[in-house]
Amino acid sequence: MAGLDAHGIALQRSDMATTPVFTAIGNVTNVGGPEMERDTYDVTAHDGDGWKEFIGGLKDGGEVSLTVNYDPSKHDDLVADFEDDVPRDYKLVFPGGIGEWALKLILTGFSQEAPVDGKLSAELKFKVSGKPVITPGA
Repeated sequence: MAGLDAHGIALQRSDMATTPVFTAIGNVTNVGGPEMERDTYDVTAHDGDGWKEFIGGLKDGGEVSLTVNYDPSKHDDLVADFEDDVPRDYKLVFPGGIGEWALKLILTGFSQEAPVDGKLSAELKFKVSGKPVITPGA
């Protein structure tokens, strides 16, 4: 297989109720991330074979970024999340039922653009808190 069509991917936001309802964020034009990283620790010893040796360290879920066709009536509830100190539950749902990622995200950035000859757009940045839970699809 050569690749998969990304059209239809959705980032869904939880209402954080006891029985949560997830609602897709509308007008998304691009999703980036999560950009996961892992620390490594140098464990090279004098009695080794002259090659550096490493072990895996702490993992970082990275960030998720969204670009949207900005509509204040649909996106300003997200901007209100900027006041939250605790992560909110989200799902990154891949098109065609090929899987989803459950993520705990904290909104860390919001910027909008309103060019004189273009559309309103905004970029939102989220920090991943903890381990993403990956559920493969069919």
